[in-house]
Amino acid sequence: MEAEKIRESIKRASQDLFRKYGYHKTSVNEIAKKAKLAKATIYKYFDSKELLLHSILMDYIRSSVHDLLHSDHEEQSRDIYLSNLILKTSRISYTICNEFIGWDFIRESTNAQEFLKILSDDLEKLLIESFNDIDEFKNDEAISEDGLKFLIKSSKSIVFSFAFTAVSDSDVRKNFVSFQKEILPYLVKAALR
Repeated sequence: MEAEKIRESIKRASQDLFRKYGYHKTSVNEIAKKAKLAKATIYKYFDSKELLLHSILMDYIRSSVHDLLHSDHEEQSRDIYLSNLILKTSRISYTICNEFIGWDFIRESTNAQEFLKILSDDLEKLLIESFNDIDEFKNDEAISEDGLKFLIKSSKSIVFSFAFTAVSDSDVRKNFVSFQKEILPYLVKAALR
């Protein structure tokens, strides 16, 4: 097998197992078995299970953000368009925690906070780069890069905080609605000049 095919095979096997059993309950031995590779081969391509998860999540995020930003959208005001993009990317962040990582790992692991900080920083960087590539924002003087950073950082912090403190999916849905209606419009106005 060529190197890229092996990496993809490892990531596919890991993603299936992480979704089925959660990150914490999936071992590298199980990943190797599912990918039909030796455990040493896994470590040849990924230094740790954490870095493997990070790679899977960044692939998912890149794909999701690309799809969001390049999907057809109706003629909308800049405020509404920006609000919708932020809300949708916030939901992507929640999906990552819910489907890939698992709340047990996030709440109980000593490495979870550092891992999420790195992932969060990478997500923020990707979003800023992606937003800067959107035709609607390229030549728009109404939103500066600092305003965009403020909007993304603020939204990200709020979404992660209510995701961590929510007891049920119902709580999370209520928090998203509250964020969308009561907080996000003010963040967008503050971000625009």
